[in-house]
Amino acid sequence: MTIKVALAGAAALILLAAPALSQDAAGPTDAQIAHIAYTAGQLDVEAAKQALDKSRDADVRAFAESMVRDHAAVNDKALALVKKLGVTPEANPTSQALTDAAATQHQKLASLSGDAFDTAYVKNEVAYHATVNGALADTLIPSADNAELKALLETGLTLFREHQAHAEQLAGTLD
Repeated sequence: MTIKVALAGAAALILLAAPALSQDAAGPTDAQIAHIAYTAGQLDVEAAKQALDKSRDADVRAFAESMVRDHAAVNDKALALVKKLGVTPEANPTSQALTDAAATQHQKLASLSGDAFDTAYVKNEVAYHATVNGALADTLIPSADNAELKALLETGLTLFREHQAHAEQLAGTLD
C-alpha cells in the first residue's frame, strides 16, 4: 500500500465522521457527548498502541506514548465524571462512525511498515485531531448542558489542540 492510499484513508476518516459529528439541529445530549468523547479518546489510544507495535522511529514512538498517556488520562476523568453524575454514555451515529472509520484506518496502517507507516500514522493523527477538535469546538462543547462536562471537554480541547500541533510538526519532519 502506498502512502497516497493511506492518506486517502485519513481523508475517508474525516469524510465519514464529519457529517455524523454535526448530529441534529438540537445537538447531541450529554450522554451522547460523553460517549463520543470517550470513543474518540479510546480510538486514539488504540491507534497509538498500533504505532508503538510497528514504529521504530524514536519521535513517532514518543508521540504515540504521549497519545496513550494523555487520552487515557482524559478518558479516566470522563469515566469518573459520568459515574459521579450518574450518566450512562449513549452510543450514537457519531461514535459509531468514528469507530467504523478507525477500524478501516487501522487495517490500512497494518499493511504498512517503516517510513511509510510512520508517515501515514502521523498524517492520520493530524487529520483525526483536526476532526475531533472541530467537533469539540463547534458541536460538543456548545451542546453540553452540564457545566462539569463542558469544563472537561474544554480542558480536553486545549490538550488535543496541542496534540494536533505536535502531530503537524512531526509530520513536517517525516516528509
